[in-house]
Amino acid sequence: MAPIPTPPAEPQDSPDGYVGLDAEHAQRLARERGWSPVRALPPGAVITMEYRAGRLNFEVRDGRVARAWKG
Repeated sequence: MAPIPTPPAEPQDSPDGYVGLDAEHAQRLARERGWSPVRALPPGAVITMEYRAGRLNFEVRDGRVARAWKG
């Protein structure tokens, strides 16, 4: 049986630090800090709930990050 793959390490960066930033700037900054992928979502977007290591999600309202979370 094949070994279970080890997920990549996540950046040592708090999602809370992106709240309030301009969405485009926040996405660029997150990628520079090692998050991949980074996805910007409108409020109330329907998304799947699977956890993906290394992914950072932004809820964007009026061009600014209103909420940020891992996975």
